[in-house]
Amino acid sequence: MDDATRTELEAAAFRRLRDHLQQRTDVQNIDLMNLASFCRNCLSRWYQEAANDKGIDMSKDEAREIFYGMPYEQWRDQYQTEASPEQQAAYEISHKHVT
Repeated sequence: MDDATRTELEAAAFRRLRDHLQQRTDVQNIDLMNLASFCRNCLSRWYQEAANDKGIDMSKDEAREIFYGMPYEQWRDQYQTEASPEQQAAYEISHKHVT
């Protein structure tokens, strides 16, 4: 497989993940962090960093809007729930190594 095709496939997979997470508003970021050690905010930050590395000026809010499909504050107000004590405890355990 050539590099251009690989990049196209990776981009398509990323877009599908982004679209899937936009549809699965019931999946909370803390659950993603507990299970996979990344969340929508991580993905949007990586997107922003990739843009900045290419000389494209992109803010955190712009990257989040691209990834969430709406302004982050709107998504948070509509879909984010308060983390349960169990979710918070799992986060603390799974991120002990993170400084």
